[in-house]
Amino acid sequence: MGRVVALGVLSLAGRLSPPSSLLYFEEPEIQSPSLTIQEEFGVPLSDLPLRVPIQFSHQPYGPSNNTQISEFLLLGLSNEPELQPLIFGLFLFMYLITVFGNLLIILAVSSDSHLHTPMYFFLSNLSFADICFTSTIIPKMLWNIQTHSKVITYEGCIIQMYFLLLFGAFDVFLLTMMAYDRYVAICHPLHYMVIMKPQLCGILVLSSFIMSFLYSLMQSLMVVQLSFCTKRVIPHIFCEANLMIKLACSDTFICDMVVYFVSVVLGGGSLGAILYSYSKIIACISGISSAQGKYKAFSTCASHLSVVSLFSCSVLGVYLTSADTHSSHSSVIASVMYSVVTPMLNPFMYSLRNKDIKKALKIFGKETNKELSVLGLKNCH
Repeated sequence: MGRVVALGVLSLAGRLSPPSSLLYFEEPEIQSPSLTIQEEFGVPLSDLPLRVPIQFSHQPYGPSNNTQISEFLLLGLSNEPELQPLIFGLFLFMYLITVFGNLLIILAVSSDSHLHTPMYFFLSNLSFADICFTSTIIPKMLWNIQTHSKVITYEGCIIQMYFLLLFGAFDVFLLTMMAYDRYVAICHPLHYMVIMKPQLCGILVLSSFIMSFLYSLMQSLMVVQLSFCTKRVIPHIFCEANLMIKLACSDTFICDMVVYFVSVVLGGGSLGAILYSYSKIIACISGISSAQGKYKAFSTCASHLSVVSLFSCSVLGVYLTSADTHSSHSSVIASVMYSVVTPMLNPFMYSLRNKDIKKALKIFGKETNKELSVLGLKNCH
C-alpha cells in the first residue's frame, strides 16, 4: 500500500512539473592556470615548469577570494631558450665582479689605517650593502635558469622582498650620509674632524640600518596581510613590492597609501638632503678662485655624484614605467640597472680616480702575496 502511494505522488509531481522546469546544476568548466599563463603572456607550455594544481571550490556561489597560493612564477628577462645560457653567463659574471670588487674595497679600507676616515667608513658599509643587495637577487635567478624553473615559493618571495627593501633602503641612507660627509669636508674643512667624529658616524650608520629594518618590515607585513588568488605571474627577475601588491585579489587601497606615503617620505627626504648638500657644495666650489682648487674640490665628490645619479635615475625609471602596464620589460631593465649594474660599478667609480684606494689595494696585494709565499714555503717543508 505504501509503495502505491509513493508512486502516485511521484507521478503527480512529474505531471505538474515538466522536465524542462526541473532544477539542475551544471559543473563549471575550470581552466588550468598554466593555460591562463600561456594565453596571457605567450609562454609555451613546455617552458612552464610550474605544476599548479587545479583548485576546486566548494562554495555554492563560486570560488572564494581568500584562497592563498603557495608559489609564484618569475618570468625573468626572456623566455627564449637560446638566450638562457647568455643571460646566465652575463649575470654570473656581473655577480662575481660585484662581490669581489666590493670585497676588495672593504679589505682595503680595513687593512690601511690611513683610510680609517668617515668617507671610507661609509664607503665600506656601502660595499657591504651592495654585496647583500645583489646576493638577494642573482643567486636565485641563476638557480632558476640552471634548473629550467621559474618557481619561487610564497615564503621565499616574501623573504626576498624583505631583504631587497632592507638593503635597498640602507643603500639610499648611506648615499645620503656620504653626501653630507662631502658637504662638511668641502664647505667646513677646518671643522671636519670635529663634526664627523667616529661616534657620530657609527650612530648615523646604526640609525640608518634601524630605519631600513623598520621600513622593510612594515612593507613586508603589509604585503603578508593581502590575499592572492589566481594571479601568480610576476613579470620580473625578483619579487618587487609594487608587483606583489598588484597581484593581490583583496583590497589594496590602504596598503598602497601607506607604502607610497612612507616611500615618498624616506626617498624624497633622502633625495632632498642630497640635493641640498650638493647645492651647498657647488656654492662653495664656485667661491674658490683658482681652477686647480675647484677641480680638486669637485674631484672628491665626483664618484659619489656619479653613483647617486645612476642609482636615482634607475629608480625613477622603474616608478615611471611601472605606471604603464605595457612597459613591464622597460621596468625590468631599469630595475637591473639599479639592482645589479650600479653595485657592480661602485668599486670602479670609487677606485679608478682615488689614489688612496689604489695605494691601499697595492699594499693589500703585496701583503697577501707575502703571506701566500710564506704559507707555500711552510707547506714545502
